[in-house]
Amino acid sequence: MNRDDIGRLLVEAMRVTNHRDYVIIGSLSVLGAVAQPPESMTQSIDVDLYPKDDPGRASEIAYALGQGSEFEETFKYYADAVSPMLPTLPDGWNERLIKVAFDSGVAAWFLDPNDAAVSKYARSESRDREWVRAGLQAGILSLPTIEYRLRETVMETDERQRVKEAIAEDKQWLVPPEPPSSGLGM
Repeated sequence: MNRDDIGRLLVEAMRVTNHRDYVIIGSLSVLGAVAQPPESMTQSIDVDLYPKDDPGRASEIAYALGQGSEFEETFKYYADAVSPMLPTLPDGWNERLIKVAFDSGVAAWFLDPNDAAVSKYARSESRDREWVRAGLQAGILSLPTIEYRLRETVMETDERQRVKEAIAEDKQWLVPPEPPSSGLGM
């Protein structure tokens, strides 16, 4: 997936709802911050979205452009209706949305990648962890920023513990291994 794919979908969504602004969350939100992120961060074929000023109309978009639609049959990806209340996100996430305007007149408001990472850590499925690690490795995500935003995120106690454990694992994963000692003393 790439920004052009998102733009094509949003033009069709505009035909359904007459809205021009859409919020993109989930894996593909990375396309707001980086035009060409690592491929492993953009493998999703479902674009999690809703009209920015009318979230309730997301289901209309999914009905017309969602899984099993003619759009999906033609382009091999589809719109997935979501609610702004769906993901686990830190306070202020909506103020950090990244706007990308398309020549067609539609605009995507992408979730900041570090906010998306908070949600990914909260869910902690293997594909979410792979997405986060690809972002960390590419320098798109920042563990200190993610940890800071976690303090501003409402979560259940067990969910928060799972996130802390996953972050600790990723900190270890990021540390380069020590080179073997030559055994020569000087």
